[in-house]
Amino acid sequence: MTEETVSAALTLKDIAREAGVSLATVDRVLHNRPGVRPDTVRRVQETIARNAFQPHVAAAELARGRARRFAFVMPSGPNPFMQQIEAYLGEMSAWLSARRLNVEMVATDVFDPFVLAASLEALSGDCDGVAVVALDHPGVRAAINDLVDAGTKVVTLVSDVPSSRRHHYVGIDNIAAGRTAAALVGRLVGEKSGKVAIIAGSQGLRDHAERIFGFNQVMASEFPGLSVLPVLEGRDEDERSQQLLARLFGRHADIVGLYNVGAGTQGVASALSEAGREKQVAFVAHDITALTRRLLLQGVMDAAISQNPGHEARAAVRVLLALARGEPILREQEKIRIDIVMRDNLP
Repeated sequence: MTEETVSAALTLKDIAREAGVSLATVDRVLHNRPGVRPDTVRRVQETIARNAFQPHVAAAELARGRARRFAFVMPSGPNPFMQQIEAYLGEMSAWLSARRLNVEMVATDVFDPFVLAASLEALSGDCDGVAVVALDHPGVRAAINDLVDAGTKVVTLVSDVPSSRRHHYVGIDNIAAGRTAAALVGRLVGEKSGKVAIIAGSQGLRDHAERIFGFNQVMASEFPGLSVLPVLEGRDEDERSQQLLARLFGRHADIVGLYNVGAGTQGVASALSEAGREKQVAFVAHDITALTRRLLLQGVMDAAISQNPGHEARAAVRVLLALARGEPILREQEKIRIDIVMRDNLP
């Protein structure tokens, strides 16, 4: 288990620098003074909104008398998307400090329900809020419920546990993401018939289970010429994913499509390349990272279903803060969208 605390304060100078204007211009926009061009006003206002900046928030938080502590319980191991979320939380240090918030990163094995439950139980009484990438398991649900009963605000992040008493879920519509992946695979395969492979981290992760459900829905209804093979579980690990797929390619010469539901993407790509199938199999995965960007450019991966890790990091903190203050959650602001990214529209 590892821990990290982030801190230091967002100021008007930070807003001015990010918006590319002077400090005086920011002050005029904040106080609705004349002399600022409309496009500059819009740029400053967008920067303020993007950072959820409030000029006097630090004083307001000081008046409340104490700092708050939030814990983010994240997967251990080299998951690039989760690392992006952690990096964005680090970039929010000024925003957090201005609100007297300390955010602690807790890395644990989210694929082991007993380890994950123990990590959550260890936070009881120590945190105002917890955001957790959760496994949908009775022990994990019980640990979440115990935190809620103890007065801790709990948000599930990326992967939900809706049967728990968690306060809010921050993440994409994973069934829709799975349906989108199936539509992409089916259309990329075209007129060919054959088999489609699915590899996930774990079907115990609700985001993975929901993506698989949506994927199978569309495959069964829209692409009857394609047969979906049983799901492989690679625990989002490169080596394990590579080994599982290598054996699968050895048994099935007619695989024409592949859906990687979670991480382990390097291992998936290596298995494709070692089998000499990277140009023959329609390969769809998730998220834009340095790796998936390279695979898209190389033509190894055909499409990525992208979600914004920065938005998820910010949304989770804002939701926890709203819950801790007893304020309403801006659901539309915190809604996480998905995008389809291919080689020709890489951001």
